[in-house]
Amino acid sequence: MPETAAPTVSITREKLIELLNEDLEREYQAIIAYVNYSQVIKGAAYMNIAAELAVHANEELTHALAIANHIDYLGGMPSVVPKPVKTSEKAEEMLRFDLENERETIAQYRRRVKQCDELNEFALSESIREILMQEQDHLISLATALGIDPPNPGIAD
Repeated sequence: MPETAAPTVSITREKLIELLNEDLEREYQAIIAYVNYSQVIKGAAYMNIAAELAVHANEELTHALAIANHIDYLGGMPSVVPKPVKTSEKAEEMLRFDLENERETIAQYRRRVKQCDELNEFALSESIREILMQEQDHLISLATALGIDPPNPGIAD
């Protein structure tokens, strides 16, 4: 009988730690952006979304804590540096920055679920799926506030 080769794994725990740290930096970015935008966004048309952005900031903090916990579990050191935050004087631009950040975050977390599953880290992938549901809600809220359809996040390369 021919021997069957073991399936090749395209990700290591070390690489997953690195990628989760990038995700953590995106969560920090989102926290800062949502705190800032929720307080400086102006105009009657944006008052409801301003309150929603404050809620998003708290949810992003919960995500950051979960991702930092996963990094620690895998033996890594959680990052302490956020990705850069874009600011604007224009409410619509701020919402578009947030929308793009959420789209990118969703794409990355979709990839991360597959990577966790590949390493048989099913509890981590389930946790990230829960984060994904909230991130998708954020994307929908932002698109609705902008009066557009939510963009398809796809999967990051």
